[in-house]
Amino acid sequence: MAAITRVYTLPLAAEMLGEDAELLWEVYVDMEPEDGCLWVYGPDDQHIPAFTDFGLECLTDFIRENKANRGSGQTMAGKSSGP
Repeated sequence: MAAITRVYTLPLAAEMLGEDAELLWEVYVDMEPEDGCLWVYGPDDQHIPAFTDFGLECLTDFIRENKANRGSGQTMAGKSSGP
């Protein structure tokens, strides 16, 4: 495995993928470090999710799955979002 040389913050990833950042905030929670999702920490307890190049690929798949599930009334966890 190649070393990680860069990551993209969630707002930048949204811009790069042409998606709404709010959607990415919903979707990334199902991602693991193995999916290329990391946390970047800054001063004063600031932190934000960030994605490796592989993470952007995985994120695209998670977004596609999320949109498909929305159309069928399902959440990412496969549970119905309706009553």
